[in-house]
Amino acid sequence: MASPTAAGSDSWTAVPEAFRACAAPLPAPWEAQFGPLRKGGADGLVVVGQIGQSLDGRVATESGHSHYINGPAGLAHLHRLRALVDAVVIGVGTALADDPQLTVRRVSGPQPARVAIDPGGRLPAGARLLAADGVRRLVVVAAGARPPLPADIEIVALPRSGDQIAPAAILAALAERGLRRILVEGGADTVSRFLAAHCLDRLHVTVAPVILGSGRPGIALPPVARADQALRVPMHVHRLDDEVLFDCDLAAQREPVGRANRSR
Repeated sequence: MASPTAAGSDSWTAVPEAFRACAAPLPAPWEAQFGPLRKGGADGLVVVGQIGQSLDGRVATESGHSHYINGPAGLAHLHRLRALVDAVVIGVGTALADDPQLTVRRVSGPQPARVAIDPGGRLPAGARLLAADGVRRLVVVAAGARPPLPADIEIVALPRSGDQIAPAAILAALAERGLRRILVEGGADTVSRFLAAHCLDRLHVTVAPVILGSGRPGIALPPVARADQALRVPMHVHRLDDEVLFDCDLAAQREPVGRANRSR
């Protein structure tokens, strides 16, 4: 497992443009990590989930503190993912707890659209992901919600499915708006819901050499009775300095959500 920070990080600058051109393989080591995200399935979408966690599968302590379980290499990988997608998606719980910027700061590349899933309209207008910096900002709300947000925020109203909004409906709505490559960044509950709904093509799990001992789990799915009923998927492993990236291929279980438009 070669570390990209030790062998080729200087080659990253040209990757975002080459990634979108799809004309030739990306320079090493980026093709192995990001090449699978270039082409979508039957619906034209590519949806990747991302989890950064400890060695014992925790994304935060019992109190919710998570800055930072992953080190510089793991965080740089996350920012590279952002630079390659059309939109980055988080749930309102993560938006309220962490107030993330969702920008590309640690690497070079274009800024993705920023999307918050906020069924009840709880996101404050001052949230950093809504900053007016020239990047598209979308808030997905339940039909009938009227969040008091600035006029330049794109409101995407969708019907509820129970207490939530169905992941497939969210992806279809983003596709209709020209957002074809989607990064579901967090939190763990949101990524888990997309995984359980068969709405991910890939899952990137970056594991840091940290043992928290207790805390919030990275993935939580409906229980199975037997170990042989567990989800088992093809996987590739990459070294990121002292962290390990598990790239899980979920394409075989992904359910199409409708024909996507081309990226804007």
